[in-house]
Amino acid sequence: MTLTDYTQQLFADRIGGSSFGLKDEIFKFEKIKRAKKAALKENPHIELIDLGVGEPDAMADEAVVEKLSLEAAKPENRFYSDNGISEFKEAAARYMEEVFGVSDLDPETEINHVIGSKSALAMLPAAFINPGDITLMPTPSYPVLATYTKYYGGEIVQLPLLEKNGFLPDLSQIDRDTLKKAKLLYLNYPNNPTGAAATREFFEEVVAFANQNNLIVVHDAAYAALVFDGEKPLSFLSIPGAKEVGVELHSLSKSFNMTGWRIGFIAGHPNLVKAFATIKDNSDSGQFIPIQKAAAYALAHPEITVKTAEKYSRRHELLVNALRDCGFKAEKPKGSFFLYVEIPAGVVGGPTFVNAEEFGQYLIREHLISSVPWDDVGNYIRFSVTFQADRDEETRVIDEIKSRLSRVQFIF
Repeated sequence: MTLTDYTQQLFADRIGGSSFGLKDEIFKFEKIKRAKKAALKENPHIELIDLGVGEPDAMADEAVVEKLSLEAAKPENRFYSDNGISEFKEAAARYMEEVFGVSDLDPETEINHVIGSKSALAMLPAAFINPGDITLMPTPSYPVLATYTKYYGGEIVQLPLLEKNGFLPDLSQIDRDTLKKAKLLYLNYPNNPTGAAATREFFEEVVAFANQNNLIVVHDAAYAALVFDGEKPLSFLSIPGAKEVGVELHSLSKSFNMTGWRIGFIAGHPNLVKAFATIKDNSDSGQFIPIQKAAAYALAHPEITVKTAEKYSRRHELLVNALRDCGFKAEKPKGSFFLYVEIPAGVVGGPTFVNAEEFGQYLIREHLISSVPWDDVGNYIRFSVTFQADRDEETRVIDEIKSRLSRVQFIF
């Protein structure tokens, strides 16, 4: 047996076992990437409009960058931070009170920094999931908690997000046998990919449901401060009793344009935060202290997020109006980057679409417009308003989208 043959037998089953790397699977985002490359090669003089990018289009605020530079030059900041510095935790507690009205968080026992919410979602199952335990996972949704639940031998039960329910999961449809084995309930509002927002009434229902069924709620609040049209940012932890049943994850990636900085925080019941910190202590040595100090500065200036949300709100209105003029049933979301739109059945005199993936490929090939298809529950396309454009260019980009889509007549 050669060395290659030998190692091929040693891969863990969770990533494919002995078949790892041998299957020629092409995943959704790779298909999008390949289609964009081909479209640009065939049309080198036409701009590709990328409405698929789920990350901010702007740099972090200049003052935040300056703070990072200043702190990075201090020798005392070069050490490991382990489970975080008090300055950042205290800033997070003040931020939760100022922006969300959550005033009862102890920064030392009920808050911990995370190296981005993705890493936190990856670590949480290690603290709670044993083989056979269930994570209740809305679909469609960000998959990391589900992936790691499976890695630890747990199971996933999907909760469909339906348009008729405002893209909120129907908790009443979960059967008793499932609830007996369920430990974690994942939520994410404002939601990726639907853009839907939760209500206080829904969160109150979740708190009661978690109490009745001994569940831990994991609320991924990455977009919580990016809300529009006078909506007040809503935290799960602002609901009475929520801190007793769960944790909430906040990220500076989306709300403060700090995606690559990898900084956020987890907040909630002290025992749940302690359990997370125990796993984290064995997983990393903490985020670079200057990044935490710069993030603390950002959290003290929530007006940065307000300005960003105004930009996304303006772009959403422009895009919704353009899509409506082309026949789409588009509704402005209450928060997030994302506009989630049901696909057409086809094009007059042209192709029909079996699913959103086919439609997404069509948009790239024929119109040089990139998006992200979702076929988990119904057939939808997710557009993001984080396209690259200055304020003066926004209208031109949207007008160009409308112009391209108006060349055909869609069938709905």
